[in-house]
Amino acid sequence: MKMNLDEEKTRYVDARSKETFPLDTPIWRAPSGNPLMLTPLHGINREQVDLATRSIWRYRASFPLDVKTPISLGEGCTPLIASTFAGTKCFFKLEWFAPTGSFKDRGTSVMLSILRQQGVSSVLEDSSGNGGSSVAGYGAAGGMQVKVFVPESTSAAKIAQVRAYGADVELIPGPREATEAAAIAASAEVFYASHNWQPFFLQGTKTLGYELWEDLGFKVPDNIIIPTGAGSNLLGCYIAFQELIASGEIKRLPRLFASQPANCAPLHASFQANAEDYVDCDIRTTIAEGTAIKRPIRLLEMLYCLRESNGCTVAISEQQIVDASLMLARQGLYVEPTSAHAAAALSSLIQSGTISESDDTVIVLTGTGLKTTSFYEARQNKN
Repeated sequence: MKMNLDEEKTRYVDARSKETFPLDTPIWRAPSGNPLMLTPLHGINREQVDLATRSIWRYRASFPLDVKTPISLGEGCTPLIASTFAGTKCFFKLEWFAPTGSFKDRGTSVMLSILRQQGVSSVLEDSSGNGGSSVAGYGAAGGMQVKVFVPESTSAAKIAQVRAYGADVELIPGPREATEAAAIAASAEVFYASHNWQPFFLQGTKTLGYELWEDLGFKVPDNIIIPTGAGSNLLGCYIAFQELIASGEIKRLPRLFASQPANCAPLHASFQANAEDYVDCDIRTTIAEGTAIKRPIRLLEMLYCLRESNGCTVAISEQQIVDASLMLARQGLYVEPTSAHAAAALSSLIQSGTISESDDTVIVLTGTGLKTTSFYEARQNKN
């Protein structure tokens, strides 16, 4: 599935069969049932960054379509701070500095802006929390009707946020996969704007890569450690840096590393087995609920991106996730356990010799701890 630059007009592409489809008709997956990507874009140079715009739309020249009226709440332009974790220097990218509290606002802004411009006024989303909050919030900002299916086990704080935006919420019994299945079954009635399936979402998350490049003085970090479930940040970063290579701005990819909770680590299992597809692995409950995806639909593409960038995966135990969450909080970084395991991955990668303490390493922290107050309350009550 080598990704080569395409001189033709940008189209949807089934990354596995290579069949392409025009962008002017909204679709969310290929007729084959495979996930869609977009044919590769040629990227932008630093002169094309709109410095007057303080949001992801400063990179609008890199998007596949010209959006006349974006749905934007100022997403992006999140802090990148130089810090340390467990004695190792690193950068933290604070993605919870987003209007709805998580990185997903990047993808949602682009996805809903394009869909609304194409005539879609009502959307359906399925989510374990943050994706639903984001689509609900941006749908409200853009005057769109939103329905969100969430697992009934989703934290009350996240469900309350979705409802506060005015979205219709339906609680689905069973595991996360049951929620997606219910949404797909309902997609014949309302457009399925899934942050996991819709390729325009990745056009938004790629701005994380562009932003890191700009944050670091238009340079590439050595390593980026990303908490990974469905993989939209991992794939987005890969897309961005490939586009920057295509535009001549950079010469190499950063090494991309995916951290996962050991209790739900299908990408890790497949990568460590040197497989090209899913391998069997034990799935258990994890406190990192936002990355608890048993069968991510873009696993093949994630494996490809990790290998192309000379990166790898790391699986983090529940106790390590707890410890990392509390250590980050003691540094003033109040994050969801879902993203804290990326910090724990730094220590693991240093200890194994996979990366060096002298490297420029970015750790992406994706969601605010305000959404998991009960987790922190429980730990305080134990002390």
